[in-house]
Amino acid sequence: MGTKLLRLSLLILPFASGQAKDPQVDLTDLNLEKLMEIEVTSVSKKTEKIAEAAAAIFVITEEDIHRSGVTSIPEALRLAPGIEAARIDASKWAITARGFNDRFANKFLVMIDGRSVYAPMFAGVYWEEQAVSLEDIERIEVIRGPGASLWGANAVNGIINIITKNAKDTQGGLATIGVGTEERGHGNFRYGGSLGQSAHYRLYAKYFDRDDFIDPSGSESKDDWDIVRGGFRMDWLSLGRNSFTWQGEAYDGAANETLEIPSLSAPYLNKLPSKTALAGGNVFGRWTHTFSTSSEMACQLYYARTKIEESNFRENRNVFDLDCQHRFTIMGRQEIVWGVEYRFMNDHIDSGIVASFMPKRRDDRFFSAFLQDEIALSRVKLMLGSKFEHNDYTGVEIQPNVRFLWAPNDHNTLWASIARAVRTPSRADRGVIINSEVFPQRTAVNPSPWPAMAVLFGDQRFSSERLIAYELGYRVKPHNRIYLDFAGFYNVYENLRTGEVGVKYLATSLKPWYIVVPIIAKNKAEAQVYGFELYATWQPLNSWRLSAAYSHLQMQLQNEKIKVGDYAVSEDMEGASPRHQFSIRSSTTWQQKWGLDWNLRFVDKLPSKMVKSYFAFDAHLSWKAHRKIEFSILGQNLLEERHREFGEPNFVHTLPEDVQRRIYGAITWRF
Repeated sequence: MGTKLLRLSLLILPFASGQAKDPQVDLTDLNLEKLMEIEVTSVSKKTEKIAEAAAAIFVITEEDIHRSGVTSIPEALRLAPGIEAARIDASKWAITARGFNDRFANKFLVMIDGRSVYAPMFAGVYWEEQAVSLEDIERIEVIRGPGASLWGANAVNGIINIITKNAKDTQGGLATIGVGTEERGHGNFRYGGSLGQSAHYRLYAKYFDRDDFIDPSGSESKDDWDIVRGGFRMDWLSLGRNSFTWQGEAYDGAANETLEIPSLSAPYLNKLPSKTALAGGNVFGRWTHTFSTSSEMACQLYYARTKIEESNFRENRNVFDLDCQHRFTIMGRQEIVWGVEYRFMNDHIDSGIVASFMPKRRDDRFFSAFLQDEIALSRVKLMLGSKFEHNDYTGVEIQPNVRFLWAPNDHNTLWASIARAVRTPSRADRGVIINSEVFPQRTAVNPSPWPAMAVLFGDQRFSSERLIAYELGYRVKPHNRIYLDFAGFYNVYENLRTGEVGVKYLATSLKPWYIVVPIIAKNKAEAQVYGFELYATWQPLNSWRLSAAYSHLQMQLQNEKIKVGDYAVSEDMEGASPRHQFSIRSSTTWQQKWGLDWNLRFVDKLPSKMVKSYFAFDAHLSWKAHRKIEFSILGQNLLEERHREFGEPNFVHTLPEDVQRRIYGAITWRF
């Protein structure tokens, strides 16, 4: 810890001068009409008002993050309706929307400034790596439902696009120091300056150290989490027609965990503390050229390198991505957006205690193009588009969609969509080998004289999981202080992942000898998933806002194609997502110095994960002692000492721990 703090101090010492130019917007100064004029880009790959977006979209603003007091991106995502965000241990999360939740939820695309952080090894997101400085986030655009026609494969159940601030908006200095019962230490430092009239830059560094959770017996669980992160961003506007963004960052840390490892001798399952090392970095550049008010082109290029070392595996990965798109209008009523993308990925994965990959090294190339046509007639919009992709696993994938929006007046919006999306195979689907579970000999389950081990195998014939999604939404503002947003959906899935039991055989390479029960990845399950999400906001006073959200989810897994004795991995998913979720949030400001925010959440039980339903109450109090200094205190899970939020994930057997009550205090200085 001392070495990382020294490294952090060396990064920030040169920045301790200047004048703050990063004003904070008070949420209570924004009326509902202005909130609905927030501009988003993730729905159509172009700028549009949130009220005009034909999708179930919610924007978590920088002020939402600031006022809630959250200290990580997964905690911030809980502010959005319909998002399933469950904590597994101190650093691991299970996050998705509209079902199929797990540590590596594989139907949810996550991006940072348009750069995908989707991990192709297991298909999912390593949330423990995504420690973006929250003070640098402009907004988080959260889309429930498919966006594959623009963003491609794996944007099946939803999209999260984390958009950071332009360097021009982070001028001057900022320093935040915090400490708490679970947050042993936290520091965030930033300095922004300018190079002439048109170029601005930002330099930043961040460090945190979070304590272990506790296991059901009340003992510390050896899952502490710490990361140091530093980087820069530069934005340059040239002659009003060209703009450039260049940014890069590097990080180093550890997100430890306790694993359950199968054993051929009693007790046949052992707990193993696992030290997980995280390291990596990325560089990113974007060029935007404006031809006219109705025509614009943008190209972006990024390179990312990640390194993960834990007991189960060790992975080194390089990703290179080039993406260009062009927008133009025809006759003032028809807007075309098209683009192309090339991605190259290279990895090297070494075997661990229970997992191995074949082959160890792999290169993947990905090509794609998309086209979207938006036709606007008075208060009606029709959007037609499709993504055309080629990947090295399944070849060509086509993902079309049709969206319709009708706004009869300024207070009502009705939208609907039909879309196709796919989840392409991961490295694990095609080539993983995992020792999963051991069954003792001479039992009813295993009557043989040798122990039996269930071993999960990938299959080179594993194909894409497919979705056809039907959505209907309605937004209404019946009063200038009330806003309602409804979204309903019906999803039909095919080719979902299952496990087929292969031919058993006796393994004699180890002692004792044991019977191998191969479980091979197949595509034999189907599902119908339907439900709705409702969000409402009421501002009874200029200084007080109340919001509420409710989501309902029904999942029906069908496994008619599966033989007796086989295992439907997706069947376990039916009880891994809450059927009901609701929340009530309050934001109050008084005397322009004090702010009080609280959030009450209810999450329904997870039967397949053996997790009970629970209520959680969080409260955040802030005080602006000076225009440059702010004190804050955050209390989370205040209703009970501890509770469980998720069970053991599939495949990688991380031991779930209890989430504890937490108190955290911080001071922020702008200079």
